[in-house]
Amino acid sequence: MPAFPEPTTPAADRGEVFVRYLDYFRATLLERVAGLPEPAAGRSVLPSGWTPLGLLKHLRHVELRWLEWGFEGRAVAEPWGDRGEDGWFVAPGESRDTLSAELLAQGAITRAVVGRHALDAVGAPGPRWDGAEPPTLERVLFHLVQEYARHVGHIDIVAELEDGPRGE
Repeated sequence: MPAFPEPTTPAADRGEVFVRYLDYFRATLLERVAGLPEPAAGRSVLPSGWTPLGLLKHLRHVELRWLEWGFEGRAVAEPWGDRGEDGWFVAPGESRDTLSAELLAQGAITRAVVGRHALDAVGAPGPRWDGAEPPTLERVLFHLVQEYARHVGHIDIVAELEDGPRGE
């Protein structure tokens, strides 16, 4: 797992700082989900009904929606593929291993997107923005960091309830 991206650790630029935080939070999430007992990964212990597997799929699609479909304006097959009628959706046959691999692959795409663009680059116009002006890459990355941080806190609570690995 990558080390926590301490503020005193030198970085080439702000883009690298954002990527390090995303890599750290993604790895933390994957570690927590991997350490859960098998049935716990696919069940919910919360009134909202989300599952740890659903969270893996959700965050993969969050990165896809914000960076590929949104910022770069690429056509993607299912930008909202993590959603079902009752919230986050995990299809039969989607396992902890496949969803983890997909999240890691999406992380590599995120790193590549950040490497291709300046932080002050403005996103492509498109349906992701619901008619609003597209944000800069920096704003998108800031949003992704807060989304990951929030959800890593959620998985920490679920892991503790399920006798899984604990965070700080």
